[in-house]
Formats: sequence, C-alpha cells, structure tokens
Amino acid sequence: MGTATRRKPHLLLVAAVALVSSSAWSSALGSQTTFGPVFEDQPLSVLFPEESTEEQVLLACRARASPPATYRWKMNGTEMKLEPGSRHQLVGGNLVIMNPTKAQDAGVYQCLASNPVGTVVSREAILRFGFLQEFSKEERDPVKAHEGWGVMLPCNPPAHYPGLSYRWLLNEFPNFIPTDGRHFVSQTTGNLYIARTNASDLGNYSCLATSHMDFSTKSVFSKFAQLNLAAEDTRLFAPSIKARFPAETYALVGQQVTLECFAFGNPVPRIKWRKVDGSLSPQWTTAEPTLQIPSVSFEDEGTYECEAENSKGRDTVQGRIIVQAQPEWLKVISDTEADIGSNLRWGCAAAGKPRPTVRWLRNGEPLASQNRVEVLAGDLRFSKLSLEDSGMYQCVAENKHGTIYASAELAVQALAPDFRLNPVRRLIPAARGGEILIPCQPRAAPKAVVLWSKGTEILVNSSRVTVTPDGTLIIRNISRSDEGKYTCFAENFMGKANSTGILSVRDATKITLAPSSADINLGDNLTLQCHASHDPTMDLTFTWTLDDFPIDFDKPGGHYRRTNVKETIGDLTILNAQLRHGGKYTCMAQTVVDSASKEATVLVRGPPGPPGGVVVRDIGDTTIQLSWSRGFDNHSPIAKYTLQARTPPAGKWKQVRTNPANIEGNAETAQVLGLTPWMDYEFRVIASNILGTGEPSGPSSKIRTREAAPSVAPSGLSGGGGAPGELIVNWTAGQHSLADRPGAWRRCPVLCLQQRERPALHAL
Repeated sequence: MGTATRRKPHLLLVAAVALVSSSAWSSALGSQTTFGPVFEDQPLSVLFPEESTEEQVLLACRARASPPATYRWKMNGTEMKLEPGSRHQLVGGNLVIMNPTKAQDAGVYQCLASNPVGTVVSREAILRFGFLQEFSKEERDPVKAHEGWGVMLPCNPPAHYPGLSYRWLLNEFPNFIPTDGRHFVSQTTGNLYIARTNASDLGNYSCLATSHMDFSTKSVFSKFAQLNLAAEDTRLFAPSIKARFPAETYALVGQQVTLECFAFGNPVPRIKWRKVDGSLSPQWTTAEPTLQIPSVSFEDEGTYECEAENSKGRDTVQGRIIVQAQPEWLKVISDTEADIGSNLRWGCAAAGKPRPTVRWLRNGEPLASQNRVEVLAGDLRFSKLSLEDSGMYQCVAENKHGTIYASAELAVQALAPDFRLNPVRRLIPAARGGEILIPCQPRAAPKAVVLWSKGTEILVNSSRVTVTPDGTLIIRNISRSDEGKYTCFAENFMGKANSTGILSVRDATKITLAPSSADINLGDNLTLQCHASHDPTMDLTFTWTLDDFPIDFDKPGGHYRRTNVKETIGDLTILNAQLRHGGKYTCMAQTVVDSASKEATVLVRGPPGPPGGVVVRDIGDTTIQLSWSRGFDNHSPIAKYTLQARTPPAGKWKQVRTNPANIEGNAETAQVLGLTPWMDYEFRVIASNILGTGEPSGPSSKIRTREAAPSVAPSGLSGGGGAPGELIVNWTAGQHSLADRPGAWRRCPVLCLQQRERPALHAL
C-alpha cells in the first residue's frame, strides 16, 4: 500500500491488531477512532510582579486525543512531582502554582500530553518575576553648570526587571519637564539632558521611573537634586552629541526599534536623521531626538546617521541596525500511515536568523540515528518500518530567539488481507470484442501478493490476459468463452483472503449509421444521423459533443434538437445554423459496459467577418490613402470591399468614391476621393462575398484633411442699407471655403464698411 498522508481522526492499527486473526480485525473496524494528542492550548510565558497580591500563576495546557490524554509537566528539563497538597497542582492539563516565589518557581516550563498512541511536548513557557526597587534614600549632590552651557542630570535608576520608562519633575509634582528641542529624557538610561541652560532651569529635579508588567504598574521617585547655574556671558558653541545610540542595535522582525540622539549646543542644535545606505520610510516617526521604526523588517537593516547642527557647526554619530528573526516553519510533517516493512522519509524546514538548528523527538524524548533510523538535521528516514516505530514525532527548530514545534503521528500498519471494504464486484458485465479491467484491492499491510483464477484454473499473463503489479486483471478481445467466476487471492505474512466476481459477456455496442460531414450556409437547418445496435439486456444512451465539448440540449433558445424516435436512434438536428456551429461533431452510443462513437465535420459558410487594422495615411486636402487587414472569409472568398466615411461626432456613415472604383477581395488598400478640405473624418471598411455583406470594421482614428483655397468664387453679391456712413455687403460662400465646415454659416453674416475705419473702401 506504500505510504499515505491522512487527516485525524483515523483508525490506528497498532501491534495488538497486527497479531490477531481476521476475525479480530473485523471487531477492530467497529471500534472507536484512535489518535494521538494534538495541542489545542499551550502555556504562555508569564511576567509575575514580585509584589503582586495575586496568589497563583496558571500555565494552560489542553490536548485533543482519543483515548483522552494524561498530562505531566517539566521545569527546567526535569519532570515535576505534582503531589496532592503541594504548591504545584494539576487542574485538567493546567499547571497551577500557588504563592509563587522567584527563588523556587522562576524557570522554563513544558507540558507533556500522553495517551496509548504516544506523547507530545508543548512549547516552552518562561515564568519570570518582575520587580522595581526604591531609589536610594541618600541625598543627591547638587549639579553645577554654567548658564548657557549644556548639562546632564543622571537618573541612576534602582535595580529592576524588565525595562523602565522615565520622566523628570521640576520642583514639585506634577510639574513634569516637557519634551522639547531643549530638553530630552533618555528612555534607555533615564538621564535628563538640557541642550542649553538658562535661568528658568534653576530648581530641584527628581527622576520618575515606571515599571510596566503583565497586570500591574509601579512608579518610584528619586531624591531631588538641585541644579545650580553660574552666571556667565552667553556665548555660542558648536553641537556636541551626548546621548548616543549604540554602534550596533539588534532587533527581531516585527519589533519596534528606537534610536536616541541628543546634543548640547548654542543655539540649540537641530537633529536630522538619514539612512546611509538607503532612505527613511515616511511611516517612521522622526521626532528630533529619536528615530522610531514601528515594525522593523530585513529591508530596514543598515547604517543610520544622526546629525546635530547649528550655526556654529555640526556633529554626527552612526550606528548599524542588525535585524534577526525567530524560527518560522517553511515545511512541516503531517500524520502518516505506512506499511510495515516499507521505507519512510519525513522532512521539515524552518527559516530564521541566525539559521535555526533542527532536532527530533519521539514520544517526547530526543531521537538520534540508530539501526534503521537516520536523523539528518531536517530529514528523518526509516528503513523497513516496524510496529515499534509507531508513535508521536516532533520536529523542533530553534535559534537564540526562540523554539517552535511541529507534531505528527506515525501509524505503522500490519494487516492480513481483507476484502471487507473493497471486494471484487459480484457481477462484472463486459462487451464482446472489448476489454475489461477488474481491480483487486484488499486492505493489507504489507502489500499483498495477488493471484487470479477462473474457476479452478490459475491465470497467467498472455497476449489476452494480464495481471498488473497492483493486482488488476485485464482481459482483452473478450468472447463468450471468457464468461465465468473469477477469484482474486491475496496473501502476505499476516494471512490471506479471496474475493470472487462473475464475468458476464454482452453484445458489443456498434454504430450502424454514422453521421456524415456536411457543408451548409448560414441560417440553414441540418440533421446529423446516428443509429446504433447494442445488447438488448442493457440500456443505450446517446451523447453528442462539438469539438469535444458536450452539447447542451436544454439551453433555452438553443439551436440543437435531439431525435428520440427509437432507443437505437440518436439523430442531432441543428436549426438556423450559425458560424459558431461549425466544427467536429461526435456521436457516442454507450451502455454500462462499452461505447462506440463516430465523428463528422460540419462547415458553416457565411458573409465575411469585419476587417481589422484600419489605418489612414497620405492625408491630402480632398484625398487620403486607407489600408486594412483581411478578416475571416467564413469559408467563402471575399468578393469586394466597400469604404465608408463620416464626420464625427454625429455624422452618418456614407459610402465614398475610391480609386480603384471597385475594390476587389484580395485588396488591402485604396484611395478615398472627393473629400472636403479642412474637415474631420472617420473611415471604416466592409467586406462582401456571394453569401452577403459582413459586419463593418471598427472606425479608424479621427483625421482632418488639409486646408485648401476655395475652388469656386462667392456668388450672390449684394449690398445696401446701413446707417449713414456705412455699406452692408452680403454674399454666398464658394465651394471648399474655410466657412464650409459643419456648423459654420453657409452665408457670410454681414460685412459692414464704416467711413472712418474703411476710407478706401467707402470711396469705392
């Protein structure tokens, strides 16, 4: 049977099943489904405040399994003794730690879930204890500085875990130091920096440190330190960076990264950021003292520079962000059933930076190469699987940033052949002269050896009879003499079984009147005949396809009709044939044992399709040259082309004069005559054959003919009227004048000659 990937739940066939008879296997079929543990809830790391009023820590663990799983826990790799009445209690699969303390309970925890199939280990959960001690009670020394110079006030935070956030008070609560260009509180050290001091900075300063843990927050204040400033003539000085980000900053993909940079100087320096080997993202926060990357990626790795600048000079600092990543699965193992004695190769792969290492567990214990098992990093190979190899396996990928687990169940099967689920067909009809395939597929592990018999005769391979490697019996050129009982015998080292079917030979199906190829015109009707003979004990059906696609006879308004005068007649009628109905038609007559088919070609002739690629060139004042590409002739030669033009946007299409006057069907260019100068036109082409006129091409691009002098002088000259000193002249425009465009006036409006403006004409 080889190996097969499957999904839970499945029938787990363990050693007990392998060692019993087929009757025991029958009872196993009715047993409940069995599968190994699959985690549904795993423990998470916890940060527990040492001063918390909570009295317990709960680490969750729950697995789906059949039979149900039992649970154990490990702390720092050692199995825990969970005794009644102790501080460590097992509630379901959850571990409850009562009155936790750092000395006794800080560490790495893992849950183990087990049932008769095997054991799996959960991911690691770390229990840490957070704390924040008080600042020293000793008075802080005053800080002295010269007015106008920069100064740093150290926070010196007390012992703590994890990191803190910082603010500073001036003189009293809640007078917090603002974050502006002159003041900066480092969230790395807690120190307060003042770029340039002035008289308003005099006073007493206190550092406020705050710890943020999973479910509590604590803040502590330092003693006040006095800042004294010595009066001095204010002078200007160049920037000097005092709060510097590290030369190397390591970050994990997806984390927030913050770089700090602050400088002393007078005037107060301006801070600018840049990426030396790239560009800053507009989504990043670049408030002057900090550069904040909200979710770092590998593309953000590189060298960054902070520049502090004022009118007296500049100072810079550079550092590199190095991006790494926790392990992430690229390929995982899945539940697998495999035959006893077969070979199996499992593989898993993970990405991460640094590159993760891979190790394997079997039932929660480390697995190394031994005898038939070979462990090669992400590959696990078994040769000649045995029942003892069944169990729960885990692939573990880890680097310094984390560990991930992938779990799967291996079920090694050892089964005597059994036909209960897939017997040989009881009645096997076959057509005389045809071919029959009779599968033999018992459930067996390892794969069974198969023999076939007809009655008492063992069948061997011949020109007509073949037993394939998978046990299928093939009989060719079947005759009446092949009728009878056929039995498949299957055997492996676990046992043997057989299954029998009866082969019944029927008359072959034949096409007695095949469809004939036809040549028709668009709109014609056509009937394709198809008659067949068959075994009278079986039903006969006809199916039709066009170019191997089934014809839909039930489509509303369709063109196909089927004739059902007799069971042996399956004629097809095409009504009002369209061009799309041309092609290869196949009639298939079939019974449950065989089929026969014949083909015919139908050619539908019709008017030509639309020409394509209409292009205008050589534009003159009254002529243009038009070219096009041939469209489909639809099986009837193109006889001629007609050219049409219109004046956009609303003009009607009209036939135009051409050179040559009659455009033959093999032409692809012609000259258009008699156009109006300085006029917008579009053109199209229509093809015709003996069956009619086809669809027109798409319109050409709009063009404008060249301008030209009028070819006929204006007519109907008249004059008279007007005010004193004026003469009004009227005329009709001549042909091809600029006024002869659509929408222009056909008669010139009025020409008024005024004495003072046209003295020469008035004298005329």
